[in-house]
Amino acid sequence: MRFFEALPGLLSWSTLIAVTLLSWRAPAVIAVFIILFDIYWLFRTIYLSIHLRAGYAAMKQNLKISWLEKLRGNDWEKIRHLIILPMYNEPYEVVRETFESLKNNNYPKDKMIVVLATEEGAGAEAQKTAERIRDDYGQYFSAFHITRHPQNLPGEIPGKGSNSAWAAKEIRRLVIDKNTIPYENVVVSVFDVDTQIFPDYFGCLTWNFLNCEHPQRSSFQPIPFFTNNIYQTPAPARVVAYSATFWQMVLQTKPERLVTFSSHSMPFKALTEIGYWQTNVVSEDSRIFWQCYLHYNGDWRVVPLLYPISMDANVAPTFWKTLLNIYKQQRRWAYGAENIAFIFSRFRVNKVISWKNKFFWGINQLEGMHSWATNALLIFALGWLPIILGGKAFNATLLSFNLPQITQTVMLVSSIGIATSAILSLILLPKKPSWFRPYHYFWYLFQWIFTPAILIFFGAIPALDAQTRLMLGGKFRLGFWVTPKSR
Repeated sequence: MRFFEALPGLLSWSTLIAVTLLSWRAPAVIAVFIILFDIYWLFRTIYLSIHLRAGYAAMKQNLKISWLEKLRGNDWEKIRHLIILPMYNEPYEVVRETFESLKNNNYPKDKMIVVLATEEGAGAEAQKTAERIRDDYGQYFSAFHITRHPQNLPGEIPGKGSNSAWAAKEIRRLVIDKNTIPYENVVVSVFDVDTQIFPDYFGCLTWNFLNCEHPQRSSFQPIPFFTNNIYQTPAPARVVAYSATFWQMVLQTKPERLVTFSSHSMPFKALTEIGYWQTNVVSEDSRIFWQCYLHYNGDWRVVPLLYPISMDANVAPTFWKTLLNIYKQQRRWAYGAENIAFIFSRFRVNKVISWKNKFFWGINQLEGMHSWATNALLIFALGWLPIILGGKAFNATLLSFNLPQITQTVMLVSSIGIATSAILSLILLPKKPSWFRPYHYFWYLFQWIFTPAILIFFGAIPALDAQTRLMLGGKFRLGFWVTPKSR
């Protein structure tokens, strides 16, 4: 188990150290490698840009559909939606916006069970916020409950997973079992407390649940837009927010590689059969996928909804605090590398899942974590090392002369992908505030010029940080860090 925990960090650090040492001892070899890697990056950028456009086109089409109208002819009235909103100490204004979106959605509220899952450790102020929300919005749904997750339970770490598990068990006892609601008719959505749904979200979710091939063996993933507060954020936070959105949009066009992320939905029956969310992990959103995949011996998949929800981008009272929060959030997301040890250790003893599927998922997860921690550094930072460390003999060669030109040319062509993201980010801006002027569009485009630095400092480095902590273990392990929310 410890070897598999260390494996992502070992691979990433080995790659970076090897490139550095070989740039000194075998600069020609590394120069060729860098050129080939840049070409690979170019084709990958074009490939991702095509999938991004396809994902956006499909989402745009889904937003035009009246999903309640489309549900006619389906036996949809029997479906109940359990909505769990784990909350820590978020202010009333943030939670209120979430409940406004729930209140105003088109789906019948008498089929919605809403749970505001609070933490005992958050203190009295958080409880006051929850009670105020209940007073303002509790009457709109068939059931509304506030749960209070006890602190310091054995075998748990404080976080979204342990809180959600406690809430789900409580609602199973208080509502679902008490009213003899069949588990197979309940779809549970676990949303971050800043998640705002679009009007037809639950209609889209219900239709997909009723019409997908394996409804009781599937999770359902919307596209997260980190745009609730996008006009309050500094430029780096906007680029990071849209980059995360676009990556999830790309993944929705490749469902065979899709794993649950952040706010998502799944059948309640399966949730009870696997024993709920694990209570001692940081990355509960992706871990729940692997719990299901292993419990059902590979008979689990994620259905892409290609339909958006909106969440908060990172913003803090000061610019530098915002950057620090972005780093911490990215590091927490990258700590999903902890799943590799969970997956590989259980693949070893599972005799039912085919070796083909084990190999596919194992390589997919390792490659994803390795790329996250190394690609930006290899392209934008370490590509010049052969010239710096290669010595006079190498710098006198034609290869040394051509390396910068080839790299710059490939990077220039690859900027097509950045341009696509920049234009799409303008299209996806929510309703403009009164102060927004036409010249702001220029600045919102210009901010994407910082993409290389952002990929390094808010992509590769926090990922490398997370993998190193897993590799070292012990006191270096991460606990669950709650991203601060404000208005």
